[in-house]
Amino acid sequence: MKKSTLLYLFLGILTPCMWMNAQIGIGTTTPQEDLHVAGSNATIRIESLNSTNNPTYNNGVDLSPAYVDGNGDITLGNGSGPSGQEPLNFLIEVDNFIPDDPYGLSVDTGTAVNSDDLGQTTVDGQITTVTFTAPQQAIVEVKYGITLLVVGNDLSAGPPYFYVTYDQAVSMMTYFKVDLNNDGLSGAELTKDYGQKGQFYATNSQGIAGYPYMNGQAYLTVPAGTHTLYFYGRVNDSPTHYTSVGFGGAQDFLKIRVYN
Repeated sequence: MKKSTLLYLFLGILTPCMWMNAQIGIGTTTPQEDLHVAGSNATIRIESLNSTNNPTYNNGVDLSPAYVDGNGDITLGNGSGPSGQEPLNFLIEVDNFIPDDPYGLSVDTGTAVNSDDLGQTTVDGQITTVTFTAPQQAIVEVKYGITLLVVGNDLSAGPPYFYVTYDQAVSMMTYFKVDLNNDGLSGAELTKDYGQKGQFYATNSQGIAGYPYMNGQAYLTVPAGTHTLYFYGRVNDSPTHYTSVGFGGAQDFLKIRVYN
């Protein structure tokens, strides 16, 4: 009785029926849930989440996202909470993840993929790599946009460049492979391509060189740990023509986020 009386005095609004139903109402005598806050302007304040007590994730100006973790606790920040669960978290968001070097002349870029005029029709080349760390086993979403420069000579030889030979169709593709645990691509990792996207380029006398986008997206499951994405480009053209494509010459983007 002492406990009930203290709660009654503290809330000042409880009735005997609430105790029978094991439900608490604030602003109502007929609660519909375990805790029911009634009123069109009703609010709840948790001072442990304010800018004074939680300045890392609450600056007092911008709204802070609140998460419910695996224990049902409300937290701010990345949603880790006591249980370590992260409902949705951006791991990487890069506006320009490939160096602006369509000629592939910079060290470790390799952004130019060539297909010569000596019978070669298809060439694949590595564009770049990106490493990320997943906090736990999760489904990962990868979204990317890569710019392309299509010309009719070997970009890797440096400027100048020439327009693609007239009256031929060229196709380009981008994709990536996943190096789980960041220990080098091997076995099944080499056979799986993700986020494939292709475009066609038809040439004529009015054609010009520019920077179209190639957008791709993929979902995959990764274990906890550090992993590396290997991005590749592919060029297909006529066996008697020379075509070269530089990937990543202008503004690109990459977004990686984890779901669980």
